[in-house]
Amino acid sequence: MLDVSPHLVEGKEALYLQLYRYFRAEIQAGKLSSGTRLPSVRALSGFLQVSKTTVECAYHQLLAEGYIESRERSGFYVVDVEWDGPLGERLGKKPAQTTGAVGASAVASGCRQKAAEQPDGHPVPIRYDFHQARVDAEHFPYERWRKYTNQCMQKENRNVLHYGDRQGEPLLREELARYLSRARGVQATPEQIVIGAGTQIMISLLGFLFGPRGQAVAMEEPGYNGVRFVFARLGFDICPIRLEEDGIDVEALGKSGARYVYITPSHQDPSGIVMPYGKRLKLLQWANQTGGYIIEDDYDGEFRYHGRPIPSLQGLDTHGRVIYLGTFSKALLPSIRISYMVLPQELLAIYREQLADYEQSASRIHQETLALFMKNGDWERHIRKMRTLYRKKHDAMLHILQEQLGPYILLKGQDAGLSVTVEVSSDRTALELAQIAAAAGVRVYPTSHKWMEPQYKGLPAFQFGFGGLTTEEMDAGIRLLQKVWGPYLRKR
Repeated sequence: MLDVSPHLVEGKEALYLQLYRYFRAEIQAGKLSSGTRLPSVRALSGFLQVSKTTVECAYHQLLAEGYIESRERSGFYVVDVEWDGPLGERLGKKPAQTTGAVGASAVASGCRQKAAEQPDGHPVPIRYDFHQARVDAEHFPYERWRKYTNQCMQKENRNVLHYGDRQGEPLLREELARYLSRARGVQATPEQIVIGAGTQIMISLLGFLFGPRGQAVAMEEPGYNGVRFVFARLGFDICPIRLEEDGIDVEALGKSGARYVYITPSHQDPSGIVMPYGKRLKLLQWANQTGGYIIEDDYDGEFRYHGRPIPSLQGLDTHGRVIYLGTFSKALLPSIRISYMVLPQELLAIYREQLADYEQSASRIHQETLALFMKNGDWERHIRKMRTLYRKKHDAMLHILQEQLGPYILLKGQDAGLSVTVEVSSDRTALELAQIAAAAGVRVYPTSHKWMEPQYKGLPAFQFGFGGLTTEEMDAGIRLLQKVWGPYLRKR
C-alpha cells in the first residue's frame, strides 16, 4: 500500500477533515505526484483504524475540489495540480495588449460613461478591461465540450430537438444535486432544482412565487443591482440594509418588516465580505422566527483561494427557509446562460401548482451537454484547474495593486471570486476617475451604482476583475492607471 502517515487526533476536529487536509498538503507539496493511486477506502480505513465513512468523506472532499479523480473500477488517482504552469514573470516582459470594443460604454454611478475621444474625433480604444465578471476563456475545455455537444446531437438522440422538462433536464438536475451536496454542503434532491437562463430569470420566478405586488424584499446595501432591478420591476418594495464588517445587519433586517432577503454571503457583491458562521446562524434564526425566506446567491462559491470554503447557508438550514441560487456563468462561461435554484419543499409545492406551465428558458442542448460534462468528471476537473489559475491571477493582482497604488488605496473583498474591490483615496468622484481611465484606454468599474442610498463620506470604489486578463495585462493596465490617476490621488 502507498506509504501514508497522517497524524489523526480524536476530538480535535472531524477525522475526515484531518485526513482530507493531510492528503491535500501532500498533493500540493508534490509528495503525491500526478497519477498516484490512493489506497482503497477499505484498505485505508483498516490501516488507520477509522471508519470507511471517514475515508469516503475525505476522498469526496478531495474529489469535489479537484485534487483527485475517480476512475471507474480502478479507484482514486491524484490529478495534475500544476497543469497550467506559472503565469510568467511580471517584470522584464513586454506587456501584452488586448483590443476591446472601440467606443464601448460602461455603466457607472447610474450613468453611462461618455466614450473618450482622440484628437481626430475617433473613440479611444480600450486596451485593458478590468470587468469584474469576465472569465478566462482561453482555458475553456473546448474539445471536451464539443465532444458532448456532438454526442447530444446524434440522430438517434433527436428527442433533444423537442421541448424538455419544464424544471430542467433530469440528468442535469441529478448531477447538480450530487455536486452541490459534495462541494457546497447543499441539501437538495433533483426534484427541488429548477434550471433557467440566468439569475434574473430565477429571481423573476421567485417574484411570482412570493405573491402580490407591494411586498417588501430586503437587500444588502450596497448590493447586486441586477437583482434589485428585477424585484423593482415586479412591484416589490426594496429595503436596503447596510452592511456591517461581517455582512448584513441582522438587527436592522428584523426592524425592516421584510419577509424576504436577498444576500451573497460567500463573496458579497461588491464588498467581498465572506459572512462568518455565527452571522449565518443569526440570519437563519431571523428566518425561523419571522417565517421569512433567505435567497442565498452563491454566484462564485467555487472560488476561494486561501482557507477552506465556508459551506453554504442552505446546508445549515433545518427549517426550509433558504432558497439557494447558483450559476455556471463564472465557473464555466456566461454565454451558455444556465443558472439554477434549489427550492424548499413548501415553495416547491407552490411552484408546481402555479408555475407548472412555464416553459424552460435555458437551451436543452446546452443542458444535456453540461449534464454529460458533469457525469464524466470533466466539471470537477475544470473547477480545480480554474481555481488554481484564478488563485495565481488573484495573488498577482493584489501584488500589482499594492506595488503601483499601495499608499492611495484600500483593498477589500480579496481571497474569493473573480474580482477585488478597491477604495481609492481621491477628491475626484468614481465616475470622474473612470472617465480619466477610459481616456487612457483603461476600463474600470465603479461600485456606486450598486448603492440605493447616497454614500456619505465614502471614497470612490471600484471592482477590479482579473479573470479575463493575463498577469502582463494586469501589470500594464494598472501601471497606466497609476500614471493618469497620479495627479488626483492622495495618501490615506
